[in-house]
Amino acid sequence: MRRPFQSSRNIVYSCQYHVVWCPKYRRRVLVQGVDERLKRILHEVATERRAEIIEMEVMPDHVHLLVSVDPQFGIHRLVRLMKGRSSRLLRQEFPWLRSRLPSLWTKSHFVATVGGAPLAAIKQYIEKQKRV
Repeated sequence: MRRPFQSSRNIVYSCQYHVVWCPKYRRRVLVQGVDERLKRILHEVATERRAEIIEMEVMPDHVHLLVSVDPQFGIHRLVRLMKGRSSRLLRQEFPWLRSRLPSLWTKSHFVATVGGAPLAAIKQYIEKQKRV
């Protein structure tokens, strides 16, 4: 199943990305309500930037996203905004995170285009992460 084309003022596009990132030191801190709040924050950022989160799974020590974003805005900018805002808000709302980590996220992340793979296969992979 292919996603329909999207458009902005001057382009028509279909760009989906599989994105993964981890907390600093791969600590298992995305638990006890942090995971649910993180999902809400990521959805807020995506909505503001006219991106679409197709699938998301938050594991205790990493985050998987399948996201569609305007290529002129760029996946790197979207990920930077998501990580920045979520780090700031989560560390304010869950003070125990500040005592466990100097910063919430590592500086790196993984991004792969989903061009040739069927979206259903990628969605299924992300959905199954909790069960593995």
